[in-house]
Parts: sequence; C-alpha cells; structure tokens
Amino acid sequence: METTLVSVGSNVPDFEMETYEPSHGDFGKVSLADIKKAGKWTVLVFYPADFTFVCPTELADLADQQEKLAELGAHVVAVSTDTKFAHMVWRNTEGLMKNVKYTLAADTTGAVSRLFGVYDSGTGLALRGTFIINPEGKLVTSEVNFYNVGRDAGELVRKMEANVHLMANPSEACPAKWTPGSKTLKPGKDIVGNVASVVNG
Repeated sequence: METTLVSVGSNVPDFEMETYEPSHGDFGKVSLADIKKAGKWTVLVFYPADFTFVCPTELADLADQQEKLAELGAHVVAVSTDTKFAHMVWRNTEGLMKNVKYTLAADTTGAVSRLFGVYDSGTGLALRGTFIINPEGKLVTSEVNFYNVGRDAGELVRKMEANVHLMANPSEACPAKWTPGSKTLKPGKDIVGNVASVVNG
C-alpha cells in the first residue's frame, strides 16, 4: 500500500510505535493521539540505527537539551527501524547514551519513516530527519540530513522556542536567528521593502 507523505503545514495522521522508555527502564508505546491529548508538542528525531557512529553523538546532544524541550511542552521521540530490544541494550551499554531519558521508538516496519519521507528502501534505515508537530497535530518544521551529517540539538530548541512563541502570537513572524526576547516581525504593508528598519531599529 502506498504511503502518502505528510508535508509542512498539513495535519499528521495518527501513528503508534513500540518503545523503550529509559526514564523508567521498561517497554511501552507512543502514539501521536496520546501526545495531542496531553496538549504537548511532538518532536520526532529519526536516526539511521543503533550501535552506529554519528547516531550516539546526536542522541547525547539531544539528551543535553531534553529538559529544555520538556519545559517548552515537547514530548521527544527518537526513532529508528531497530527493535525496542536493541534500543534497550544500546541505551544501557553505549556511554554516550547514559543521559538519554526521552522515548526511543521502534519503527520496525518503516511505516512512520515512510510517512515522513525519510525511509531509505535501499538500506531499510531512516535518514536523519527532525520534525516538530504542534499540539493540534500540524507539522510545522521539517529537516532531513543524509547519513553522514549530524544535527545540532541547540538549533532544534531554538526552532521549538520560535514555534511556541508563534502559536501564542499568530500575527507575528520570527526572523533569522530569532531567540526569545528578540524582535519579531509583524507582516504588513508598512514593512514591505523596509524590514531592515524593524530588525535593526
């Protein structure tokens, strides 16, 4: 059956995956419906595979930001096509993973990876995709890297901060490198061709 890819600005169909939950050392399940019901944002971080090389550096970097993301109302889910059992062993043996407390999800069929367009049918692995879904279920951020380029979780936090601000202030827009407390833009005829006066004023 052909999978329809979800695109930025559209509503994400519900999905469910088995998980390993490092926060309490047990298996579980995660579903988009449950996260939305809790009024939280969903941050999906796809990575190629457990027991690889760049992946633990990325997930450790994400662990450094997990408290900040939680404060922003995000439920973080790291996803690969490995099993929940592999997730458990990798989390508990790889030194870089020791501080990971967020959900590790098993997309063993590749169904969720296909939904977000990161599934590589040639390898059966997921590319490095990062997606932010708002509490209403709309996809608001999408980023995909190839296997050999790691991501920066600090930039993920910045994007989350911007998205949270804009959900509360929908008439505004965040310029490049925006951080909380910085100036935002209010699109309208008065700043057309004159954005410099706003950002530099």
